[in-house]
Amino acid sequence: MKRITFLTAAFLCLSGLTESPAQDTQSNRNMEELKLTQEWDKTFPKSDKVNHSKVTFVNRYGITLAADLYVPKTTAGGELPAIAVSGPFGAVKEQSSGLYAQTLAERGFLTIAFDPSFTGESGGQPRSVASPDINTEDFSAAVDYLATRPDVDAGRIGIIGICGWGGMAVNAAAQDTRIKATAAMTMYDMTRVTANGYFDAEDSEQVRFEKKQAMNAQRTEDYKNSSYALAGGVVDPLPDDAPQFVKDYYAYYKTQRGYHPRSLNSNGGWNVTSSLPFMNLPILQYASEIRSAVLLVHGEKAHSRYFSESVYKKLTGDNKELRIIPGASHTDLYDRMSLIPFEKLNAFFQENLK
Repeated sequence: MKRITFLTAAFLCLSGLTESPAQDTQSNRNMEELKLTQEWDKTFPKSDKVNHSKVTFVNRYGITLAADLYVPKTTAGGELPAIAVSGPFGAVKEQSSGLYAQTLAERGFLTIAFDPSFTGESGGQPRSVASPDINTEDFSAAVDYLATRPDVDAGRIGIIGICGWGGMAVNAAAQDTRIKATAAMTMYDMTRVTANGYFDAEDSEQVRFEKKQAMNAQRTEDYKNSSYALAGGVVDPLPDDAPQFVKDYYAYYKTQRGYHPRSLNSNGGWNVTSSLPFMNLPILQYASEIRSAVLLVHGEKAHSRYFSESVYKKLTGDNKELRIIPGASHTDLYDRMSLIPFEKLNAFFQENLK
């Protein structure tokens, strides 16, 4: 069980309905009926510069995803460039991804922040499950939705992934040629950290075997019990000797700053067995073949910085960039407006979505 507890830490980086014209085009896809909250329940203030509504769309696996749509109030009309945002890993769209989406909508982009499959207000059973395949697909499903909206230029679509969804975003860019620009903020490679431990300190066949043995034993128990054991969210109460990055997670997910009742990290966490495919299905294997623009942004003091640095070495072409934010920690790029380089993000997408 000690190995499972360690994996929980890795997964910390990890969770009025208004229909749009594009939403109507998916009405024949047997969409799951979702319960979407009507009130503003975000962890950030509502902007008076954008129009907000809830939308839904279906991914290739038939799972209905819920998203917040942000449309700038002042536009010249016509088709807009669009950006889909998700993350952090174990968060929901009411947290960091929504903040990013709303802020970029203020700058003229049509944006959505979506809950990945099995989390938040999105559909899918069982709950609290992650998948390197399905979660990569979630980004492409968001592109499906945006590309079919009459107010979006289908040739000008980008994505942003935060934390563990940064790795998923880059992975999606490697397979989806419709994505013209990708920003990965304070990214994790969840398959690497799950299989090898932090800083690759557990990159051992024996250690991996012990982790898989424990999780497969839990699979048997879950089947017996007809329910899925949860690994737990951010540790609470916080131990005095917790690593600084765990303290940082606590400061975001467990306080008024970032707590949300639907967030996995703020509450019960992921299913224990959710880690299994991440140990066996590495993402980013074809990152070197991405032809579209990629921007990696990481904090100078982030424990996770090595993920962006490693991926950057794989990328090719003169449209790839790694930006290090001086003094910033991993979670600073979740919501610290003074540290998130929104002007850089705006310039990156303006340049590559034209």
